[in-house]
Amino acid sequence: MEIRQSTSFFSTLPVFEDFDGVTRDENYTPLPPDWWLAVADIVDSTKAIEAGRYKAVNMAGASVISAVMNAAGEHDLPFVFGGDGAAVAIPPSAADAARRALASTRAWVRENMQLTLRVALVPLCDIRAAGHDVRVGRFRASEQVSYAMFSGGGAHWAERRMKEGAYGIDESLSLGPPDLSGLSCRWNPVRSRNGVIASIIALPRPGADEAAFRRLVRDVVAEAGSGERDGHPLPREGPPVSLSPGACRVEVRAAPPGLPRLKKMMRVAFEVTMISLLSAFNGKAGSFDARRYREDVSANSDFRKYDDGLKMTVDIDQHRLERIRRRLEEAEQAGICQFGIHVQETALVTCLVPTPLSRDHMHFIDGGSGGYAMAASRLKKNLAA
Repeated sequence: MEIRQSTSFFSTLPVFEDFDGVTRDENYTPLPPDWWLAVADIVDSTKAIEAGRYKAVNMAGASVISAVMNAAGEHDLPFVFGGDGAAVAIPPSAADAARRALASTRAWVRENMQLTLRVALVPLCDIRAAGHDVRVGRFRASEQVSYAMFSGGGAHWAERRMKEGAYGIDESLSLGPPDLSGLSCRWNPVRSRNGVIASIIALPRPGADEAAFRRLVRDVVAEAGSGERDGHPLPREGPPVSLSPGACRVEVRAAPPGLPRLKKMMRVAFEVTMISLLSAFNGKAGSFDARRYREDVSANSDFRKYDDGLKMTVDIDQHRLERIRRRLEEAEQAGICQFGIHVQETALVTCLVPTPLSRDHMHFIDGGSGGYAMAASRLKKNLAA
């Protein structure tokens, strides 16, 4: 196998366009042996969400991706957003920069979000020595954006070791606030059009039959995809544009340092106002097309992903959701999977937009009142029961 040392690893992977391709081994390529995996999550995220701080939790989770990619100087690294955390694959050339970015982000989350962020940087060689792997697939969500899918069990092993205190990062490595350029959460929550927004997590049981789990994933994806737009929580024309004061405050905290807070808020308000006005009249400002931008927000969103298991946040009616729940319960009783579902009324959008003038901006979808973090909490409760 060719050992790719640069961040071109992900951009040169073959793509697949049908989401059920996440179940096919041929769509995955092992990470090069000298790469690293950055992992992070919010401690007690469930309590924060129950206190109504879901926007802050999502912003903190996405900040890890933004900080690491900006520190590495590349925006084409394989990553997965998990709602209250993230995993990012790092080439050896960027390992030191990623380590400093993780230390800075942990301090920034504590000081600006009043949340505790766990971070770790795990060498791939240790993951493989433990009997796991990190294999990466490249799913094309739209003509502009592809998302990484992870398989092999390595990402979950790294997360477990992080929670046990291994591979931690000394905060003294922080050189100041992280560079979170492009990170935003200015969209208001988007209400369901079909019934409910369901955040679904399905993971394989240790030792479960792999073929049976893949069939389960295909069944769940097919059922969710039998509705409007494959269950996409955002309308085709994109989310409604409006300025949320709470989201604005969170985004202002993520703005590059050196600009007074009032000016940061004014800049965000101006940008949202311009997008709103241009959208209302299908207008353009120079090379910026507001209507196309909103459509790209929808097309470029990651409402489905594979991270050593299936994660989806879908807009779905109750009948389809109950069929999915019954299928998952049957698989759980057969020892094939463990799962959690959290149902809410809205979906939440957090974004990475290096520049609105390019069309490769990325948008992370989670449930509007807890999403993946609450689904994971229910999964753990089911296991304990």
